[in-house]
Amino acid sequence: MTGRKNGLVALVQKKLEEEGVEEAIALHCIIHQQALACKCLKFKHVMSVVVKVINRLRSKGLKHRQFRAFLEEIESAYEDVLYFTEVRWLSRGNMLKRFFELRNEVKAFMEQDGMEVPELSDPKWLMDFAFLVDITHELNVLNKKLQGPGQLVSAAYDNVKAFSTKLVLWKTQVSQKNLCHFPACKALADKGTPFSCEEYVEAIVKLQEEFNHRFADFKTHKSIFQIFANPFSFDVEDAPPVLQMELIDLQCSSDLKAKFRDVNGNEEKLGQFMRELPATFPELSRMFKRTMCLFGSTYLCEKLFSTMNFNKSKHRNRLTDAHLQAILRVSTASSLKPNVAQLCERKRCQVSGCKK
Repeated sequence: MTGRKNGLVALVQKKLEEEGVEEAIALHCIIHQQALACKCLKFKHVMSVVVKVINRLRSKGLKHRQFRAFLEEIESAYEDVLYFTEVRWLSRGNMLKRFFELRNEVKAFMEQDGMEVPELSDPKWLMDFAFLVDITHELNVLNKKLQGPGQLVSAAYDNVKAFSTKLVLWKTQVSQKNLCHFPACKALADKGTPFSCEEYVEAIVKLQEEFNHRFADFKTHKSIFQIFANPFSFDVEDAPPVLQMELIDLQCSSDLKAKFRDVNGNEEKLGQFMRELPATFPELSRMFKRTMCLFGSTYLCEKLFSTMNFNKSKHRNRLTDAHLQAILRVSTASSLKPNVAQLCERKRCQVSGCKK
């Protein structure tokens, strides 16, 4: 995909250059980059134990039923532990959080069954576990934000920048043993579990460096994203020279400023504002259109797949491909609104039995 000579990006750029067309913006999948950045957290000694214990509890039907009955007997807040799947990025955080909240119940059941887990009694391991739970939860929050509907590239990059800023804050607070944003660690520390801040500060620094490295290509287009998000407050001196004159004219236009104020973060209104720019702003209009083409497709893909699964069930075995395509087109085009009045006007009512 990204090979310098034979990759898809290189071939597309070469073709555009031959045609004399402006170079395309090539960005790596932002959600995949975030997932890869998470892999720098070296807590294999925690994950291996948690996965091993969960597999013990759920691999055999009898053991699993006994564990669920045990949780029900002691009136636990949860009925079961969760499985972890590597390809499902959000499952790691959910699994870790559930296991952490059930750690005492799991420990009691394993001891009762004659299969002790020494790590569940080790304060150092438990604190590592708590830190991994907290940091993975925050990564999951970021991942969900990136998968939301209507994610333009500027909004997605803002979410990544916000997380990088949070990492700076967490690094400072953890070095001072301030755990206000790490509830799992705080719960253990309040009970007297020792907290080694140096090790966790190092982990946060590694995650920060990984994010800076993974999203370096986004930083090269940072000014474009900022102009797109709010062209009226951007410093003209920091804009590309080809946009500076038009940007000054735009910022001095009271009429356009009032129209942009009405957008108020609405994606549909923003697109309408960009399309209706006067012809006196050709470079800005071209830049806006190029940036509007960069949007997150995860939500649309998941929505389409869910709709297809719902409609293409075993009870609809005569559903044709053409019919399915029409259903998917109607169900996923949520922004399109039918003109009922016009449709009624075009309808020709059937008149039968009329005598002249």
